[in-house]
Amino acid sequence: MDLRRLLRALTPAAALLLLAGSTGGGAGVHGKPGASGVRDPLFRGLGNGGYDVGHYALTLDYDPATRRLQGTAEITARATQALSAFNLDFRGLTVDGVTVDGEKAAVNRAGDELTLRPHRDIDKGATFRTVVRYSGEPEEIVDDDAEDPRDRSKEGWLKTPNGALAVGEPAGSMTWFPGNNHPSDKAVYDITVTVPKGLTAISNGELRSERSTGSRTTFAWKSDRPMASYLATLAIGRYDLRRGTAGRTGPQIITAVDRAVAGESAEVLARVPEVMEWAKDNFGPYPFTSIGATVVPQYQIGYALETQNRPVFPIEQFDVETLVHEVAHQWYGNSVSPATWKDMWLNESFAQYAEWIWLEDFEDTPLQESFQEAFDTEENWAFPPADPPSGAEVSDPPVYGRGAMVLYKIRQKVGKETFQEILTGWPATHPYGNASTADFTEYVEEESGQDLSEVWNTWLYGTEKPARP
Repeated sequence: MDLRRLLRALTPAAALLLLAGSTGGGAGVHGKPGASGVRDPLFRGLGNGGYDVGHYALTLDYDPATRRLQGTAEITARATQALSAFNLDFRGLTVDGVTVDGEKAAVNRAGDELTLRPHRDIDKGATFRTVVRYSGEPEEIVDDDAEDPRDRSKEGWLKTPNGALAVGEPAGSMTWFPGNNHPSDKAVYDITVTVPKGLTAISNGELRSERSTGSRTTFAWKSDRPMASYLATLAIGRYDLRRGTAGRTGPQIITAVDRAVAGESAEVLARVPEVMEWAKDNFGPYPFTSIGATVVPQYQIGYALETQNRPVFPIEQFDVETLVHEVAHQWYGNSVSPATWKDMWLNESFAQYAEWIWLEDFEDTPLQESFQEAFDTEENWAFPPADPPSGAEVSDPPVYGRGAMVLYKIRQKVGKETFQEILTGWPATHPYGNASTADFTEYVEEESGQDLSEVWNTWLYGTEKPARP
């Protein structure tokens, strides 16, 4: 159609309306929709293009009796392009209304994608505020790839008898709040949760306030260091919440233990300050202002998770080695986060290697012995750690065990002292940011002054198992 001919045929008012609609209503702005997904090599649908989130303010109200969640997400972001529309990742819950910069926005939903069309186009570089009101019964995401149902992991909003547990690696956070659900877009968070009186709500960061009104209690948590969305957590239930300090200058320690497992968890909880001091000696200054643990009954979740500030542990996985692993993640994975999900080995290799250091320091198990055990474990050779075939394998053994072997081979090549500098320098080089495998290999070679092509080709990317060292 010839637009100029059509405009001449219309009345002046109709022509103006047509032009406004063709540019999204913004005067002098010709935006285009932000991309749906950031084309992550393993999870292509996660994340969104065209903007960068700086802050999430989540206001939630949950009733375990009805399992109904009411929420308001206020998302402050900066446009990285001129936007006529943009997307949020969101699953399951009903959208009750959306505004952008105080004006009602049009909403379209397709699967886990919300497409929002603001009343006016957003200029590149502009900061804008999106408010999404939503409600309903949140759902969990079940891994259907496992042949044995007992091996199927769950994430998202996990219902418990008197509350809920929300965990989000890799995709589950979108079951309880809308956002840009990819590690590459980190933000600070304020999470305010109202629950029935007698229950406790635990989230990331520090507890800013707790107040009761009638039969309800509201807990306000604040995370003032950037966090990837998959690291956000929320636990609602009957918890013993305790606060202390790790040493005279250490971070605040905040622990939350389900009362059903309080006795079983006490011995390991008492060692959190010790583990923190050891970790600081090995990995450098702690990057956050609090650390701790959320400990729950085994049936609630079958795995531990490094949720920022407050790792989640099922009671049967709450041992000192797993505590060391999840605390190490605060440096490797939480402060410096993967650029894409293929870079997941950068999280898990360091956390696994931290266990090896702990075993050498306290269990008389030399690093060489831990390396040899990992080498002899056939599951570690299913694929190269930096190249998981699909999202289903992103947390499989090679990402952990063979990834830790890569670090050990670097240590052998560059020497103990230089490797220690790499161990502390890597998270300090990318604090609260993101990094890729290519960033890491370049960093190691720059810091060591050595060509490590043999390590990369054989241990990081090689498809064949080398001869036994």
